[in-house]
Amino acid sequence: MKKIKDERLVLKNLKNIRTAYVIQTLGIIGILGYDVIQGGMDRMMANPLWSVFMITAIISSLLSMNVSVDEYPSQQSPKKGFLLSIIVVTFIAIAAGIAISLSSGITTGVLIGGVIFICGVPPFAYLFYLRKQRRDEEVDG
Repeated sequence: MKKIKDERLVLKNLKNIRTAYVIQTLGIIGILGYDVIQGGMDRMMANPLWSVFMITAIISSLLSMNVSVDEYPSQQSPKKGFLLSIIVVTFIAIAAGIAISLSSGITTGVLIGGVIFICGVPPFAYLFYLRKQRRDEEVDG
């Protein structure tokens, strides 16, 4: 099979892939919705499609970050945005930890707050990397 070199055909192929992705995602959401109706959230989360859906959503979000960095140039320093993001994630993690500590105990609150912080930092670190890389390309180019 030959590689497609015509840009119009490449664009058409990408649109077809996007359409298939949307239909597949709607099918997965439909199946998971049926599981919620039949057996509740526990049954839905036990379904392997839940894992596929979550992994796909996370990867799609990470890939779209690169597009948003390229689309919206910013004069703001990438470091300033990263530090602001870390402060916001830290505040959210502390607030959630305190709220959960009041109802479920301090150990659970610290654990949940830590998980929120650890899960919140990598996307902002990746975004910082993309913005820094873009800024370096603009300076060099």
